[in-house]
Amino acid sequence: MAGETLALIIGIAVVAIALVAGLLTTGRRRPPSVQGRSTDVISPSKAAPPAADTAVAEVPAATVEAPPAPALERPESTASRLVRLRQRLASSQGALGRGLLGLLSRDKLDEDTWESIEDVLLTADLGVAPTQQVVTNLRTRLRVEGGAKSGERPDVRAVLREELIALVDPGLDRRLAVTGDGNPGVLLVVGVNGAGKTTTVGKIARILVAEDRSVVLGAADTFRAAAVDQLATWGERVGVEVVRGGEGTDPASVAFDAVKSAVDRGIDTVIVDTAGRLQNKAGLMDELGKVKRVIEKQAPVTEVLLVLDATTGQNGLVQAKVFSEVVDVTGVVLTKLDGSAKGGIVVAVQQQLGVPVKLVGLGEGPDDLAPFDAAAFVDALLG
Repeated sequence: MAGETLALIIGIAVVAIALVAGLLTTGRRRPPSVQGRSTDVISPSKAAPPAADTAVAEVPAATVEAPPAPALERPESTASRLVRLRQRLASSQGALGRGLLGLLSRDKLDEDTWESIEDVLLTADLGVAPTQQVVTNLRTRLRVEGGAKSGERPDVRAVLREELIALVDPGLDRRLAVTGDGNPGVLLVVGVNGAGKTTTVGKIARILVAEDRSVVLGAADTFRAAAVDQLATWGERVGVEVVRGGEGTDPASVAFDAVKSAVDRGIDTVIVDTAGRLQNKAGLMDELGKVKRVIEKQAPVTEVLLVLDATTGQNGLVQAKVFSEVVDVTGVVLTKLDGSAKGGIVVAVQQQLGVPVKLVGLGEGPDDLAPFDAAAFVDALLG
């Protein structure tokens, strides 16, 4: 009896332990849906699409606004350009004037002094004939005016100023022919490689825009894609249309289309940029003549501007003579004049070609091109 009771107690205890163990195991078991998996962040791109019958809120499309048109630049007026002309020339050319005034102010003007004056003028690229002319005039005036005033020294600076202004020739007509007789004015811009023609075309356009003229640019330098793009940029900045063709297009056809566009629309002025040509390449020079002839089937060319680098000195005169034989140059643009102390090139090129310097480049800024003024130029030389 006692043995049966003990066996019953042991059996009950075993069942109880088994039940407790089962309950504990069940409490620690993870739900089947997450057993054996780490936490996963679901990105929107991996999200399951909504069921067909699920309503999806409509999101309004974003409004795309066109970028504002770039503000057009307002170029400087001619008056402010002339102020800067005097400042820039005074800083770069003043050494020439100071050298001459220092020599002419000596107590005794002997032959050695006059030879030194000649050297200064020749070094400034004035040329032999103009140098001899100004020295002769100075010697005569200083001797005569000094003697007429009972030994008083004449005003050397005033005498030198008058002689230099006369040499530069203030009587030349330096106006740009930017209008035609019932047609647009047509400016053909020519010159050798590296003289700055494309930049000059863009800067002339700015001068005309400042005068409230309408302008079309012809990108006839079709051999250089960079030149066409550069001209387009100049036009965009002031709201001027640029007529262009593909790379390698016949330059004459581009020039023709530019002038035709201006004629059809009543534009005031067309400025045609041409390829930089070496003056000893007969084929290229002949092509330049062709460009001019083709343009004149639409309207007369009113101005042929030769762009010269002022730092090239006497070599620029050789270039000038060849170009004038091909296209009848009517005016000269001298670039980089602010970086050279050789201002005498102004006189030399005018005497060689018999045409005036009409514009001078004074720096790299977009408005650093100014009409040439003889008196302002000489005053800047003298400081």
